[in-house]
This record gives sequence, C-alpha cells and structure tokens, in this order.
Amino acid sequence: MVYRRAMTQPPAVGVPVQPRAARRPEPTTIEGRFVRLRPLDAGRDAAALFEATHGAGEHVWAYLADGPYASRQEFEEALAAKATSADAAFEAIVDRASGITQGYASFMRIDVPNRVVEVGNVLFAPPLQATTGATEAMYLMARHAFEALGYRRYEWKCNDLNAPSRRAALRLGFTYEGTFRQHMIVKGRNRDTAWYAMLDSEWPRVKAAFEAWLSPHNFDRGGRQKQRLEEFRSRE
Repeated sequence: MVYRRAMTQPPAVGVPVQPRAARRPEPTTIEGRFVRLRPLDAGRDAAALFEATHGAGEHVWAYLADGPYASRQEFEEALAAKATSADAAFEAIVDRASGITQGYASFMRIDVPNRVVEVGNVLFAPPLQATTGATEAMYLMARHAFEALGYRRYEWKCNDLNAPSRRAALRLGFTYEGTFRQHMIVKGRNRDTAWYAMLDSEWPRVKAAFEAWLSPHNFDRGGRQKQRLEEFRSRE
C-alpha cells in the first residue's frame, strides 16, 4: 500500500521582484568631497600608482590576483588591460586635493539579469589606506551601484585570511554570508573566499550612516573622526 502525504500547503516560493532592469557598469566620473572616481587610464595613472606601490610588497599585493610588478612598463601594460577589460569596469581613485591617483577599484562579476554586482580588484596605495578618502570611494561606488545602475545586491569577496579586508567589509556595512572553501587558486596558493553582501533594502540605512560619518561635523580640526562609521549605523 502506498501512502501519500496530503498537500495542505502550497510550496514556499520567493517574493515577487519588480521587473526593473539594471544597467551594465561603464567607467564613469563620480565626484566626492575627498576623492574623484574616473575611468582608469594607463597613460594617465600608471606613473603615480607605480611610484606609490612599487616596493610596498605585501602591504598592497599580498591578496590581489596580480602584482607586484618589477617595472613600470610591466605595470602600465597590466593597467591598460584592466582599463579595457570587457568583464569589469575599473575606476581610478584620485585625491582631489593633490590630483594624484592613489588607487583603483572595479565593478566586476556583473550579473545584469539578476541585478547583482561585486566591488573588487581594490588597490589602495599606502597614501590612501585608512583615510577618509578611501571610505568615501567605497561609498561613491555603492551609491552608484544601487542608485544609478539599479542593482539589488552588491557583493564584497576576499581571501578568508585577509583580516583587514574582512574588517573593512563589516565596517562599510556589508553582511558576512559564509566562506567558500577551496574556492580559488591564486598565485599558486589555496584561497578560501569570504563572501559579504549589501542589499538594496539595506542601502538607505547604510547610506545615511556613510553621509553622517563623512560630514565635516564628524571631524575635528585635526581631521580626526568624532564618531565611528559603525556607531552611526547602529542608531535606530
């Protein structure tokens, strides 16, 4: 005799999603108060970036898929490939006060139908690391992804051993979602990848915290923060 369980409830399915289309990221110019994002240009950006990163070793390149580079020519060729990549849209990060390029980042792993995009290939030269401009650059990219391009999920992934990147993801408002074990082989070594994400429903609260933290009122005359970014986000 075969017994069949009565189907009293319909199967659970996801909530409906509005059929809005996301736009594919293209290198563009985005103005901030401390930094300017603009399309990466090897001829324009290689000299400053090579000078700022050459010899920095593990402080810059340890967890990136490329580098370090032995010569400026080699570095410029790699930058040119990034700038013309069909798979990612690279932005140079330019210090507004000096006009000097201090880093780059990209929109990558672009999934337009599902409205998912990742921020990655992030290089902060030592002068940019742990600065207000570095935080503002990440704010500008997240705002562009959600508000200008229409994405519903914004991802951050890093080597599970990269403690500074993991701390940065949480500080910036991403949520840890798990670790993919033996996810990649990078420079001949195993990489377990920690996954983080931010959703469009979370963005208004994250945005408000960014803008409160970046406000001139949050810094003293010496440029020191009065309240941490996480403190603004923890407010109800």
